[in-house]
Amino acid sequence: MKDAIVKRFQESIEIARGSQEALTGRIAQAVELIVEAYRAGRSVYVFGNGGSAADAQHIACELVGRFFKNRRALDARSLSSDTSVLTCLGNDFDFASVFSRQIEAHGRSGDIAIALSASGNSPNVVAALAVARQRELKTIAFTGRGGGKCAALADVLLDVPADCPPRVQEAHAIIYHIICELVEASLVEPTTILPI
Repeated sequence: MKDAIVKRFQESIEIARGSQEALTGRIAQAVELIVEAYRAGRSVYVFGNGGSAADAQHIACELVGRFFKNRRALDARSLSSDTSVLTCLGNDFDFASVFSRQIEAHGRSGDIAIALSASGNSPNVVAALAVARQRELKTIAFTGRGGGKCAALADVLLDVPADCPPRVQEAHAIIYHIICELVEASLVEPTTILPI
């Protein structure tokens, strides 16, 4: 059992290192897109399924609340959080539309759509990115290696160089924590840093 535990840590460390090497420039691009949107008074919409739905909520709470600094709330919404909307759309339309209909309802040109899908092929995530593109939102996709169908729909593709969903999601958490920290740092005067 201890060998298995050590192996999983080693795998995660190696994937994190590979993500650093492959994605640093694209992470910076994602930060710039989000900061530009917030400075223009725009909104951020985040969505995914299962563990990625939990990650979407996590990203939204870091932006609406705070990361390290006391500041104004930033407009970010997890599209996987409203059970009434999700079940309405899933029942009245289909599950593939549960995020795209919300982007259609709320998204405006210049807003940000952040998609999370370890495979990059989740039909409802791909559909939401397609609608986001049609409505002229900027799109950021967190995926595994290659990006799947999300790749062609992402202005910034953050495809972790791995195929195992748990390892991909672990790297996603590192990346979105970095993004939330740097977005906050770009928008707030450096006088209210909270203790770690």
